[in-house]
Amino acid sequence: MSHYYRLVVSCPDRVGIVARVSNFIAGQGGSITEANQHSDLSSGRFFMRYEIVAESLPLDAEGFREAFVPIANDFEMEWKLTDTRRPQRVAMLVSRESHCLVDLLYRFTAGELDCEIPCVISNHNDLRSLVEWHGIPFHHVPVDPNDKAPAFAEVERLVEEAQADTVVLARYMQILPPALCERYAGRVINIHHSFLPSFAGARPYHQAYERGVKLIGATCHYVTEELDAGPIIEQDIQRVSHCHTATDLVRFGRDVEKSVLARGLRWHLQDRVLIHGNKTVVFA
Repeated sequence: MSHYYRLVVSCPDRVGIVARVSNFIAGQGGSITEANQHSDLSSGRFFMRYEIVAESLPLDAEGFREAFVPIANDFEMEWKLTDTRRPQRVAMLVSRESHCLVDLLYRFTAGELDCEIPCVISNHNDLRSLVEWHGIPFHHVPVDPNDKAPAFAEVERLVEEAQADTVVLARYMQILPPALCERYAGRVINIHHSFLPSFAGARPYHQAYERGVKLIGATCHYVTEELDAGPIIEQDIQRVSHCHTATDLVRFGRDVEKSVLARGLRWHLQDRVLIHGNKTVVFA
């Protein structure tokens, strides 16, 4: 697998950003294999993502960062440089539904997701055998509905122990506390059906069937304190008709949920998602 550095930048928009960054890389002999830019006219913000062949540079990642600091300061950049030799570590949280977890584990074993999965955490034991069959540690952390704090303290401890860069809620049916959302801001990814808030609560696809909906869908987003209202990464839909049963809608919904979550996670792992306020720029 090729070795790349990924440079991701967000800063106030002004003339000369692309030229300055590109000239810096070219001056080091760097080969840019992918370049993405976007100017948000409403906010006056500029976004950039470059992929650079690491072997084309005389600098290692730390040397690149040090040399780039003057440019970053000049343009008031929020930026990061990622070395693809270090895969992100992704901790997954699940409950009883398996479709999203099964899909991600398949993609992981097939090499479609460039990451490591140090653990899966669940408030139920139902998926233990599936996870352990893949050779991944499984942690059962039951949640007392009358006192959730101890459980979430244990979840946080396990995530920290796993040195997780990203947390994926693969149909984890618990609401994370605000402190946890704040601590891992921009690093927790969730999936939910797009009926919210119209069909909140239990059996949303059956509720949708009773209302005769014509579209079902799913939304992959970052988690914030405001439930299911964080920055959106990806969405998709499936058309349905009067011919489809409630069981069909559940099946279609699961298909959309797992594909949307997989795309959102892949783009996040590839540093293609830049957060600005409660919106995202996605260089997919």
